[in-house]
Amino acid sequence: MSFINIPKIENHIHLEGAIPHKTLWMLIQKYGGDDYVTNLEQLEERFKFRDFNHFINMWVWKNQFLREYEDFKLISEAVFNDLANQNVKYAEVFISPSLFRRKLETQKIVEAISSSVQSNKRIKINLIVDLVRDYGPDEMRTLHEINEVKHLGIIGIGIGGTEHKYPADLFKDIYNQAREYGFKTTAHAGEAAGPESIWKAIKDLKVDRIGHGTRAIEDPRLLDYLSENKIPIELCPLSNLKTRIIESFEKHPIIKYLEKGILISINTDDPKMFGNTLAEEYEQLMITFNLTVNEVVNIIRNSIQTTWLDEQEKTKLLEDFNLYGTQQPVIRNSRQV
Repeated sequence: MSFINIPKIENHIHLEGAIPHKTLWMLIQKYGGDDYVTNLEQLEERFKFRDFNHFINMWVWKNQFLREYEDFKLISEAVFNDLANQNVKYAEVFISPSLFRRKLETQKIVEAISSSVQSNKRIKINLIVDLVRDYGPDEMRTLHEINEVKHLGIIGIGIGGTEHKYPADLFKDIYNQAREYGFKTTAHAGEAAGPESIWKAIKDLKVDRIGHGTRAIEDPRLLDYLSENKIPIELCPLSNLKTRIIESFEKHPIIKYLEKGILISINTDDPKMFGNTLAEEYEQLMITFNLTVNEVVNIIRNSIQTTWLDEQEKTKLLEDFNLYGTQQPVIRNSRQV
């Protein structure tokens, strides 16, 4: 069963990690090339990761080829078209403008990206600004800057970066201010650090959603809390596998989360760095956990409820799913995996 033709949504995808390789290769050539990458095949080899730290190193390496506002317009057009070609109907896309602040202005980066959002009629896009944990409370500056241009499609903020070194409590004031500005909030947590990181995101930052949340499985009390308080998790299974957060796909906790009634969405995170697509995420779930097509389609359908669209927009988006699956519980509690 291929899920390429089934409509889908993304809640957790990073623009800078979703650049098609051909587009990135164009940028590498534009800026004089790289001694370690002399062709497209070598570029693809660079994105085979040993661990999470290796992934971060490659993330930084790639960013050096984004130097002009036009580059952000170029990659945005390429990423949005790539998503539309996969029949992704809606995406909440992370962008990280503060990574490029030394040479570029945050507001103008957002303007460049937003121009591609507005011109692409094939997919609906909203933007989430990913504040970089490694910059600490200084990211308050970025928050003020994006508030000036939030009318360009920015609906929320998150924090990514080195999770285990920069705990959530460093960002309490930023998140309080973000809510005053009217932004929704998420945070990468429970990826490179354990369940205590998720607790901090919930208690200190009062987030609306959790990014990754893979290691919540280590704390039964946390699972209960997520379920009872209906805090959605943006799951990225193949990403977790590629960065060695989980040892095997079979060890991903998604089934336990569904049995607990935790709200989830399935996402690709950095698909062109990990070599995954959203269709492959769902196909792997179906194969590994013996899910039916209806169960998987209902996971997609239910994930629409975890987006930050208003209720009218959610209802409209759900209409795309009328031809797929049936309205059933996503996972039967009796399922054994």
